[in-house]
Amino acid sequence: MINIVDKTSCCGCSACASVCPKQCINMEGDNEGFLYPHVDKDTCIDCGLCEKVCNELNPMAPREPLQVLAAINKNEKIRLKSSSGGIFYVLASKIISEGGVVFGARFDENWQVLIDYAEDMESVKAFMGSKYVQARIENAYKDVKYFLIKGRKVLFSGTPCQVAGLHQFLRKQFDNLLTVDFICHGIPSPKVWQMYLDEIFGCYKRMKSVSFRDKTRGWQNYHFRIEYDDNENATMLLSPATQNQYMRAFLSDLILRPSCSFCVAKSGSSRSDITLADFWGIWNENPQMYDNKGTSMIFINTDKGRLVLPSEEIVKYDKSDYSTALKYNRVCKVSVSPNSKRDLFFLKLKTTESVTQLIEKTLKPPFMQLCIINTKLLIRRLMKLEWGR
Repeated sequence: MINIVDKTSCCGCSACASVCPKQCINMEGDNEGFLYPHVDKDTCIDCGLCEKVCNELNPMAPREPLQVLAAINKNEKIRLKSSSGGIFYVLASKIISEGGVVFGARFDENWQVLIDYAEDMESVKAFMGSKYVQARIENAYKDVKYFLIKGRKVLFSGTPCQVAGLHQFLRKQFDNLLTVDFICHGIPSPKVWQMYLDEIFGCYKRMKSVSFRDKTRGWQNYHFRIEYDDNENATMLLSPATQNQYMRAFLSDLILRPSCSFCVAKSGSSRSDITLADFWGIWNENPQMYDNKGTSMIFINTDKGRLVLPSEEIVKYDKSDYSTALKYNRVCKVSVSPNSKRDLFFLKLKTTESVTQLIEKTLKPPFMQLCIINTKLLIRRLMKLEWGR
C-alpha cells in the first residue's frame, strides 16, 4: 500500500492511482495545492501494484544521450508560437500523419493544466508552449495503454517524472510508443497559480489565452502574456518574466513541489526517447544557430528517437555535445535547491489576502543586502564619473 510520509518522495505522477485494480487511490490536493495519493484502506486488497509502479521507490538508472543537437524549425510561424525551436510540433505532426495519437499538457476551462490527447493537428496546438503549473494526469496513462493495445502509434509528452511514471505504469515496452520529455526546472503549485488568476482577473471567462514564454520581443527576453476581454474589448497583460510576480516566484524556486529538490527522474532516468529544451548559451557556442527567435536542444536518447527525427528539409540541425548542454542547462542533471523562504511563504499563503503582495514581500531582499547592492551601485557610478574626467 502506498503511504506518503515524506512529501519530498512523491512527484505526483499518479502512476499508483492509475494502476490500482480496485480504484481505491485518489489524488487529493494538500494545503500547498499539490496532489498526493490517498488510499481507501477499506477497499484496498494489498496487491502491492501501487508500490511496484512508484518511480520514487523504484527509480531507473541514469544515462547520457546518444546524441545532442541544436535545432530550428524552418517554419517561422510555428517557431514563434513555440517556447524554443518548434520541434515538438514537427514530432507530433509525424505521429498524427501516421494515424497516431499525441498526448500533451493543455489548459482546462479554469486555466489549470491537465494531460490530454489529440488526434488531429488543430487539437495539438493546445499542447504547444511551456506551462509552468503541475499538470493533472487523470486518465492519461490508461488512455495511452488503450491506444497502444489497439495498435495505434502514441506520442506521450510530459515532465521527466510523468514520462517515468508512464513507463512504470505500463511495465512493458511498446514499439508503437514514443516518449518525449523536457529539461524541467520544477513544477509550481496549481493553488498559487489559481490564487494569482483570482486576484488579477477574478472571472476566468474573461481570459482568452495564456503564454508563459511569449517571444514577440525576443526568445531571450521572453514575456508573460495573458489575453483577456475587458468590458468586451480585447486587451492584454504583458510583462517581462523577471517582473511578473508569478514568474518570479517560479524562477526563484519559491513555489515548487517539494520533490523537485530531490528529483529521481534527472539525467535521462525517465527513459524518454527524446528530450527537448531551450538551447541556452547557443549565442556563445554556435552563433550561426542563433537569431533570438528560439533554438531547441535535442537529446536523442534511444534508437527509436533517432528514427523519428524530422528531415533537414523541415528542421535545421547542428551537432553539439553533452558537456556543452550541461554548461547552460544544469537542471537536466541537478535538482534545484528549495528557496530558503519556501516554507514561510506557504505558511502565510493560508491567510494572505494578496498572493502577489506576499510574493513581492517574500522575495524582497533583506535590508542589509539592499544596502550592499546600493553601495556597489554607488561605487560604480562614482568610478564612472572619475573615469569621465
